[in-house]
Amino acid sequence: MAEPAPLISIPEAPVPPNGTAEWFVGARGAKLRAALFLPPGVVEGTVIVSSGRTEPIEKYFEVVRELQSRGYVVLCNEWRGQGLSQRPLTDRMKGHAQGFTDYVNDYKLMLDAFETRMPKPWIALSHSMGGCLNMMVLASGEPRIAGAITTAPMLEIATGMPYRVARPLAWAANLARGKSLVRVAETDPSKAPFQDNVLTHDLDRFERNRAQIIAHPELRLGGVTWGWIHSALSGIADLFKPGALDKITQPVTLVTAGDDKVVLTRGAMAFAARLPRGRYVEIAGAYHEILQELDDHRAIFWREFDRLTGTISQSA
Repeated sequence: MAEPAPLISIPEAPVPPNGTAEWFVGARGAKLRAALFLPPGVVEGTVIVSSGRTEPIEKYFEVVRELQSRGYVVLCNEWRGQGLSQRPLTDRMKGHAQGFTDYVNDYKLMLDAFETRMPKPWIALSHSMGGCLNMMVLASGEPRIAGAITTAPMLEIATGMPYRVARPLAWAANLARGKSLVRVAETDPSKAPFQDNVLTHDLDRFERNRAQIIAHPELRLGGVTWGWIHSALSGIADLFKPGALDKITQPVTLVTAGDDKVVLTRGAMAFAARLPRGRYVEIAGAYHEILQELDDHRAIFWREFDRLTGTISQSA
């Protein structure tokens, strides 16, 4: 019997209907949270939602409802180190990692734990860091996923310097002070003003997301450590090695933000070009968090989602 886990509700973001969360055991015994939501009528399949860095399950309640309305069972994945999932350091505000292998193994163990409750086809939907990790899962040869769509995937980070400089710097800094923050004066996300944000143009969604972490500060996560940066740059580099993508035969759509300040769209464009069934779409003027953006920007994503799932249905 699975151990129930909490789902946090606030007035601005109530828990979607027919949803339950539970703990599962990830790689190396990590205690991780995931949530399953059932649709009201005929089931079309299952969408596995993987968030970006810092994001708890609760941030995707709106997306869950939209997927439920399309007839999908929704499995929400909460990565280790964020939300209520187990965190690696005593200081919960530090975003730390020691390689990305555990994340990939966590994902597969989650699929194993929920497999009998997930009608096929399975579609992987991810954002930013989640996009990078989903691509690593597909590159490992995971056969159960029929197709994938990712928003602003973390396939080239906006480091402000060439990668030939950033990677050796991160490697050396990780050895010397891997658990230290890259930027010591990181702003508490619950106190960041809307006018300074580079994630969304939508004030209502910005305030809703901030209300969640103000009401429940245990969901907060701050800046990254040198260990996380080193892990991220190394993981991205591995995906671009010759032959790394040979096992990705599924259709994959990469939706990027035209005004992204967090990741560089050229990384996603280059990645899509290497996939046999890759599709690249850029949303002009959008900020990084496309699924938290203005309705016009989000509508483009949903158009692409429906296009992908239509293709998968026709080939089933």
